[in-house]
Amino acid sequence: MDSADQVSQSQTPERVPGGWKSVKYILGNETFEKMAAMSLMANLVLYLRNMYNLDNITSINIAIIWSGFSNFLPLVGAFIADAYLGKFNTVLCGTISSLLGMATMTLTAGLPSLRPSHCDGQSNCHNPAHPWQMAILYISLGFIAIGAGGIRPCNISFGADQFDTATEKGKQQLASFCNWYFFLFTVAIIFVLTGVTYVQTNVSWFFGFLIPTFCFIFSIAVFLFGRHTYILVKPQGSIFLDMVKVIVAAFRKRSTINVGKPPFYDPIVSDEIKLARTSRLRFFDKGAMIVDPSEVDSNGKSKNSWRLCTVQNVEQLKSMLTIVPVLITVVGCFIPMSQPGTFGILQAIQMNRTIGKKGFQIPPAWVNLTIMLTLSIWVFFYEKIYIPVLEKRRKKNNVRLTVTQRLNIGIILSIICMVVAGIVEKKRRESALKHGSFEAPMSVFYLMLPFALAGLVEAFAAVTLMEHLTTRWPERMRTVAGGIFFLSLSVSSYLNSIIVEVIDKVTATNGRSPWLSGDNFNKNRLDYYYYVIGGVGVLNLVYFHVSAKHYLGGSRVADDSELAESKDSEEGLAMKEIV
Repeated sequence: MDSADQVSQSQTPERVPGGWKSVKYILGNETFEKMAAMSLMANLVLYLRNMYNLDNITSINIAIIWSGFSNFLPLVGAFIADAYLGKFNTVLCGTISSLLGMATMTLTAGLPSLRPSHCDGQSNCHNPAHPWQMAILYISLGFIAIGAGGIRPCNISFGADQFDTATEKGKQQLASFCNWYFFLFTVAIIFVLTGVTYVQTNVSWFFGFLIPTFCFIFSIAVFLFGRHTYILVKPQGSIFLDMVKVIVAAFRKRSTINVGKPPFYDPIVSDEIKLARTSRLRFFDKGAMIVDPSEVDSNGKSKNSWRLCTVQNVEQLKSMLTIVPVLITVVGCFIPMSQPGTFGILQAIQMNRTIGKKGFQIPPAWVNLTIMLTLSIWVFFYEKIYIPVLEKRRKKNNVRLTVTQRLNIGIILSIICMVVAGIVEKKRRESALKHGSFEAPMSVFYLMLPFALAGLVEAFAAVTLMEHLTTRWPERMRTVAGGIFFLSLSVSSYLNSIIVEVIDKVTATNGRSPWLSGDNFNKNRLDYYYYVIGGVGVLNLVYFHVSAKHYLGGSRVADDSELAESKDSEEGLAMKEIV
């Protein structure tokens, strides 16, 4: 462990460490890490196809499986951080693991012996990779995925630890931190798309991978440079184990009848945010119900946590379960949000990408910049113009849009995004068919509108979800919150793949032309596909208003009177045991 002392946030009323002076190092670490990770992700399929002589399907499958593991392992990383290592050490170990993986990947690009001989024709390729060469490739990808599992769930939660979210000012600072986190994430992607990917495909794969390797080195250096300014919270055990204990305790007392107002085990907790007891999922309340005075000792503590859990543990489980309907809504936003970045790139190939008198051809991947720029512009406008102006006019400190408002806007924008994308594709296809050409004379800049809308969907859905998880959940759940966020991205990716596969097969029945498959969108009906995804968005909007939005208040922060009652209850239990 680093020499900096681990500090319990509840025991330091005057915070010398922490705050923005600490967060700037965490954001610096995250920015360099994202530059490195996205440098590999952006061109991984192309690298596998061109340098390992793999066919398109194999290359795509490897990339999907790797991406899925990278978004699943954060849950494992959250468990390790909470139970054993703490967030600081988990982030540090994760970054080192990613560095090892990226360095190995760089070696595969720089040393010809670590990969098969170049194959010019994929159809007549006689130079497949040896099993040991593929093993080295998989090991490098594995190290990077393990690193993502340590970094992704902890960076935001570690940043959240630096703010005193027990105060209104701290909550607003944390909300700003979430926005700046995504802003810098966007800056990193812009750097990757405009610079690193060009080096990889037009200069050298070795130098193109060497850049992200050095980014990981800078990431570690920046993170360690701020080590003396951090607030370090000690690992308090796995929250997953606590949830299992609640389920077991509630099941043991399943036959207990809740008559009158039975006492509940609600001791004082060290978290900045203490969850109050709610009326949702009442069955689990039995896990904290004191049915026998002998369940607590003379100090008012539970003798057996598998039979008597705290109200905080019960409410943490409820928070985890009640966030699921909200996650379904957000995943429903992520699916439309991802369409421009996949099919949109292929659309760009079949559009006029020439600009200027010299006929410069815009690389298809550059249209992704529209998403990133839109997200960055919105975050800057929201944080630096909208909020300050509104605070000045209304003379209030808290004028931020609510989570419900932003998610509602995000869902509506996701529907509009798909409708606009369908209209643009319809016009593009008609233009290409009219001129009898593969490439439509229609300018690629028409794609900027659906891409910009996708960027706003990310701002109102992804940023909002992360902010909600980090501000409404106790500090012990923040690491898990990061894991859940990336798990939702993983689920949306796999659901998107399933939807594409199903629609393509259904539309290809009875000898009809499929909507999606093939290598020429002029023969497909991609616009119909966009309208279907837009229809899914309409169902998502209905679901949000009928069900999901009611779960945004599933967890409630205890007020001062409830905290005082908790203290009195704990003292009373101790006195009863003594008597």
